[in-house]
Amino acid sequence: MMACVPASCEILAFFLFAPGILGITRIEAAVMGAVLGAVSPAVVVPRMVQLMDAEYGTDKSIPQLILAGASCDDIFVIVLFSTFVNMAQGGHANWTDFINIPVSIVLGVALGAVTGDLLSAFFETAYAHKHCVRNSMKVIVVLGVSFLLMAAETWLEELVSVSGLLAVVSMACVLKIKSTVFVSKRLSEKFGKLWLAAEVLLFVLVGAAVDIRYTMNAGIAAVLMIFLALIFRSAGVSLCLAGTPLTGKERAFCMIAYLPKATVQAAIGSVPLAMGLPCGQIVLSVAVLAILITAPLGALGMDLSYRILLKKAE
Repeated sequence: MMACVPASCEILAFFLFAPGILGITRIEAAVMGAVLGAVSPAVVVPRMVQLMDAEYGTDKSIPQLILAGASCDDIFVIVLFSTFVNMAQGGHANWTDFINIPVSIVLGVALGAVTGDLLSAFFETAYAHKHCVRNSMKVIVVLGVSFLLMAAETWLEELVSVSGLLAVVSMACVLKIKSTVFVSKRLSEKFGKLWLAAEVLLFVLVGAAVDIRYTMNAGIAAVLMIFLALIFRSAGVSLCLAGTPLTGKERAFCMIAYLPKATVQAAIGSVPLAMGLPCGQIVLSVAVLAILITAPLGALGMDLSYRILLKKAE
């Protein structure tokens, strides 16, 4: 539920209120909601790992819950974003697009799992024949296969709907399961170093695409819409946790942890503008405002509150 209900509530808020507040159509509001609906893994994941190491909230697996839910939340939202963008380009809603969502999820996971299994077998075979594949070369191979999986989504779209992003994530999961702890840790470190450069490039390109005058014109209305959507998201988190053994303080921490937005918004915020959609400029502007508001709000909120809201394991 934490993977899809909070994001769905936030998208619903944009769908209901953005046309009146920002003057866009319903389908454009859905596109905007899909851009803004994802939690930032760059903000949430490192903090949840830190909490697990410090053993705060681990008695009830709260960091694990947020880590898993936030990661799946991103995938769920990006799949919805692709569907809504296709609908916006066509100018009308097609119910087959919604049917394709579960199909693309299942096929994406299956394709990635098979690919990950084949890659793992390839690395093991090379090692068994004393052809040691360096970790740097493994990173290059994994990156290349990941790009192929993303391209496969386009190649197969006329035949069947497949989520390339889910295929990549599934492939990585299988590789981690079948690799030794040492190998998976080294690969993770190397990809982390790649992300340091990619993150800077990503946010610089997003900043360069923003027309600050347009952002300022949409300012007050956009900020109002962002906070209204966050209220809906928090209500969604509260709904997910209803009936669980979590205390009020622990539920409040989960709501705070689901606030920050950055990475996904930076990655897909400019896509509608690049595709020539009429809502492209306003979507990008609201995405940038959401990053500026929610990323520090969520990050500081988690850093300052976890000792108060969560119990340290004994």
